Amino acid sequence: MSKVYSLKTVQNIPISIDQAWEFFSRPDNLKHITPSQLGFEIISKHHGEKMYPGQLIEYTVKPILGIPLYWMTEITHVQDKQYFVDEQRFGPYSLWHHQHHFKEIEGGVEMTDIVHYKLPLWFLGDIAQVVMVKKQLKGIFDFRVTAVEQKFGKWTL
Repeated sequence: MSKVYSLKTVQNIPISIDQAWEFFSRPDNLKHITPSQLGFEIISKHHGEKMYPGQLIEYTVKPILGIPLYWMTEITHVQDKQYFVDEQRFGPYSLWHHQHHFKEIEGGVEMTDIVHYKLPLWFLGDIAQVVMVKKQLKGIFDFRVTAVEQKFGKWTL
């Protein structure tokens, strides 16, 4: 049986909690902080402009060799200007649970992402984790740090 893996990133952003929530709680903005080589596209017709509990968002992504994969997540929890959680309902993982936390700090916002994920195919998933998935996910979140800095400025405090 494949293991459950986790990834945590923390980024300080020099904007208000209102600005952070306005940007990150809009599903359409996810494309702006996702590497273009992943071919990320929202395909939902009725996903809504702002996140709400029960919201389903459908995507296609091309994580391996440009082959498109279908992915559906549900926004399961939302606490205004504090956190939201998305969970995979259909897609490439056996488990995907992604927490997005926002905390007002002096001079801006501390944003924390915590992802728990499990890969399919038992021990083959564990091999894929070592060979490819861990590095790819870290690369995606490193890209997000840079994209957020380009959009909102670099933390200097």
